[in-house]
Amino acid sequence: MPDSREHKISCSNYQCEIELTLEILSGKWKALIIWNLHLHGIIRYNEFRRLIPSITQKMLTQQLKELEKYGIVSRTVYPSVPPTVEYELTETGLELIPIMEAMDKWGKKYVKEYKESLAEKD
Repeated sequence: MPDSREHKISCSNYQCEIELTLEILSGKWKALIIWNLHLHGIIRYNEFRRLIPSITQKMLTQQLKELEKYGIVSRTVYPSVPPTVEYELTETGLELIPIMEAMDKWGKKYVKEYKESLAEKD
């Protein structure tokens, strides 16, 4: 559970479970990280930098650590010089994919309808 709520296990501490889900996925980058792991499977740290070029190294590290802490992402370090670090979705992380696919579908539909409404105004 998120830090501020670790000691609060009861669901009554949230308005609904959607609030918990949003708290875990909150932020600009977590959804992009999860989506890229879904699309590419296992991703090395530096590959994330190429896939999401506008994310800073500090933010990428922070977001990956949080997702790992929540059990969404697993991290594997291979003993090499320099160390090779790979990330992949856990079973819990994979359960988010249908939700994200629905969000992607909804977003595409919304953008299309929004553009159509703008065109009608012209």
